[in-house]
Amino acid sequence: MAFASEDNVYHSSNAVYRAPSNHQEADQEALLGKLLDYPAPGLQRPEDRFNGAYIIFFCLGIGGLLPWNFFVTAKEYWAYKLRNCSSPASGEDPEDMDILNYFESYLAVASTVPSLLFLVANFLLVNRVQVHVRVLASLSVSLAIFVVMIVLVKVDTSSWTRGFFSLTIACMAIISSSSTIFNSSVYGLTGSFPMRNAQALISGGAMGGTVSAVALLVNLAASSDVRDSTLAFFLMAAVFLGLCVGLYLLLSQLEYARYYMRPVAPVRVFSGEDNPSQDAPSTSSVAPASRVMHTPPLGPILKKTASLGFCAVSLYFVTAFIIPAISTNIQSMHKGTGSPWTSKFFVPLTVFLLFNFADLCGRQVTAWIQVPGPRSKLLPGLVVSRFCLVPLFLLCNYQPRSHLTKVLFQSDIYPVLFTCLLGLSNGYLSTLVLIYGPKIVPRELAEATSVVMLFYMSVGLMLGSACAALLEHFI
Repeated sequence: MAFASEDNVYHSSNAVYRAPSNHQEADQEALLGKLLDYPAPGLQRPEDRFNGAYIIFFCLGIGGLLPWNFFVTAKEYWAYKLRNCSSPASGEDPEDMDILNYFESYLAVASTVPSLLFLVANFLLVNRVQVHVRVLASLSVSLAIFVVMIVLVKVDTSSWTRGFFSLTIACMAIISSSSTIFNSSVYGLTGSFPMRNAQALISGGAMGGTVSAVALLVNLAASSDVRDSTLAFFLMAAVFLGLCVGLYLLLSQLEYARYYMRPVAPVRVFSGEDNPSQDAPSTSSVAPASRVMHTPPLGPILKKTASLGFCAVSLYFVTAFIIPAISTNIQSMHKGTGSPWTSKFFVPLTVFLLFNFADLCGRQVTAWIQVPGPRSKLLPGLVVSRFCLVPLFLLCNYQPRSHLTKVLFQSDIYPVLFTCLLGLSNGYLSTLVLIYGPKIVPRELAEATSVVMLFYMSVGLMLGSACAALLEHFI
């Protein structure tokens, strides 16, 4: 396809957008984005040679969610550390058992609440702190936390189990906060690029989960000592975070990226009732009637993204409700046989690897198919239908269970099928929602809108993980 079509809404460089016929006009209007992708006067649109920017955004997407994924998937390591192995008897203490049984829920809450707060902070910083500073600072903080966790792997924490638990939760909160600043900043950056780059970033996030799941399985199979496998696990995360620093610095050297990263006119608020046309040139007569807004206008963004926001909250509510608190406690019906596939590898395979791979597949499909459109009523309909997955997971072999005693799906194939549905639907629908958001506003509001879209996502994650933590006590 000709390169010049990359900025055309319906004909991007790697996809052909086909809106449903009855919503074509509305979707076209929604995706025009006004000044979003039109070249500046006198500037020649460069080519993304060898798909360099696409690959870099894909790798940055991996690095953005890799820290969180490595924390969550190291389930055996956290169980080992929190079981107080040198003093097994203490593991029977009710408080110790509470930490062990509900650790995933505590971890989920520790990641989502700070994430929500730092999204608000990043929204306020959009026009105050350069994106380069935010990206590099957040990567450095994440890297420092992983260095701390690497050191603690070989430290005997059996005499201060609860202290280690508190430290782990604190590290998770910091990792989540820095990852939020990084993800929202880079995602906001792609708002000024063609949609294929946002799709690459979001697909990279799913690949990060897949990479962490594969690494966990390899380490579990290769090492009998959970500490050795986790040490290699965390070292991989630290190395990749360092690689992300280099890739981001390389991105700013690409001619293609510099073109789309060029400065845009600051957001202004006008004293008159009618704002001047966005196509009108700046004149001295207009300047006194306007003032630069250091904080982007939230009201218009919320109004424009209300429907997509509802979809984002609902999507991530269901996903966070199930993963990891519910799904990681679903055991194989044949666990008693002693087979490593039904005990040691069942959760890593059926939860982490399968979900992340299905999520990756769903996100990658959006590179070629982008339906339904942002104004289609089918999109929220598909999102709401995912709530049916919650009771399906609960009726599998979830353990421990005290009140909900009935296991309806008494075969290991059911959690596998349900996880595939959860991952595919999450990947495809969430990618559509996230790439549409920054494209329905003017270019100067694209980064702020990206932060708002991630705010919706974090609200869904926070509500989902909180409800899952509550539900666990009733099962």
